Amino acid sequence: MPLLKKRESLETTNARASVVIRELLGGGSQGEVYIVSIDGKNYALKWYFPEYATPQQSINLKNLVEIGAPSNRFLWPLDVVETKGLGYVMPLCEERFKNMNDLMKNKIDPSFRALCTAGYELAHNFLLLHTKGLAYEDISANNVLIDPKTGEIRICDNDNVVFDGTRSSQVLGTPRFMSPEIIRGEAMPSADSDLFSLSVLLFYILMLSHPLEGRREAEIHCFNLQAMKKIYGDEPVFIFDPNDESNRPVEGIHNNALIYWSLYPEFIRKLFTRAFTIGLREPRERVAESEWRKSFIELRDSITYCPRCGAENFFDPTAQKVPNCWNCGNNIELPIKIKIGEVEIIANNDTELYPHHLDSDRLYDFSEVVAKVSHHPNKPHLLGLTNLSQQKWVAALPDGKMIEIPRGKNVSLLPGIKIHFGTSIGEVVR
Repeated sequence: MPLLKKRESLETTNARASVVIRELLGGGSQGEVYIVSIDGKNYALKWYFPEYATPQQSINLKNLVEIGAPSNRFLWPLDVVETKGLGYVMPLCEERFKNMNDLMKNKIDPSFRALCTAGYELAHNFLLLHTKGLAYEDISANNVLIDPKTGEIRICDNDNVVFDGTRSSQVLGTPRFMSPEIIRGEAMPSADSDLFSLSVLLFYILMLSHPLEGRREAEIHCFNLQAMKKIYGDEPVFIFDPNDESNRPVEGIHNNALIYWSLYPEFIRKLFTRAFTIGLREPRERVAESEWRKSFIELRDSITYCPRCGAENFFDPTAQKVPNCWNCGNNIELPIKIKIGEVEIIANNDTELYPHHLDSDRLYDFSEVVAKVSHHPNKPHLLGLTNLSQQKWVAALPDGKMIEIPRGKNVSLLPGIKIHFGTSIGEVVR
């Protein structure tokens, strides 16, 4: 029996707006979520079970409403409803978004590019939250939604977010995502434990595996609370720890980890290794959101396509040679790259450049596409870069000739060409 009835009318605390119940979306451990209508627009309403509709929860919600969402990626409380109980209104998530658990269950199959985008968005938006002095305290696959086509994310269940260092919430976290010190009872959730949970989630996204579940977990016959405390709290060992091979993935059980780990460039593997070696023991030494953010953008810019099967592969600039395609085994040639400062972007026929690529002062600015790579209209084996910006570019050819590239025109991407973008210079290299 739902807590609220269809067409029942409630009122928000701040705006005194009428909230009309339309239909039940689902339920969880704390309450139920409904689609509601306010002034002709649809929103979501979380309505608490009586035992969770406490005065302290009401205070928490009002604080969150006043603080405001760190970004539009959060399904953040917009107003509180205290008629006949306690609940809060939040944005209604679009149908294109799927729960991140669907990725773990192979119900959705995003591209590597979409997964890299999701990793960047998670790191960026949790950085925005932490910058406000807040802690999420329960980062997990349960609380994140993803658009499988684009990698865009939404972060839900924000009603338990608190100021870092306070304990107004009773949430400790989600099993398998909680940091070791919390499992051992040595600390309470905080921004530091958020960083560990974020690292676990990012590992799941790329490897479809848990970073601590290897041989030790496979040898446990009864995976009870005591066993979980040992694996995740008392004696955690990273499955790819370079100095401890006791918990390596087991073939036939942890195949995802064995397959995916080798697909990624060394720089991303080093970051995960740090996260689950030093980061297991030293909460203050964990990989920061800004590091994950930079690395996931770099990872996305390193994608290249197999010319035979079209599969996405990653170019590792530190590798001795370009590996064969993981999907079909075909040899992949050294890709054409656009090098701008220290950043290298693989030139594929769908590569897009954004303001942050061309102007280092516009950090992680994806507000518009300023350049696009495509096949040459008359020479399909050649790639060209089209100027979509408001700036006039100048290209310096290897023979010394200079040509102008106004908006809408393109320049061939041949090794040795240098492109003056106005605020930076890019060089076409192999």
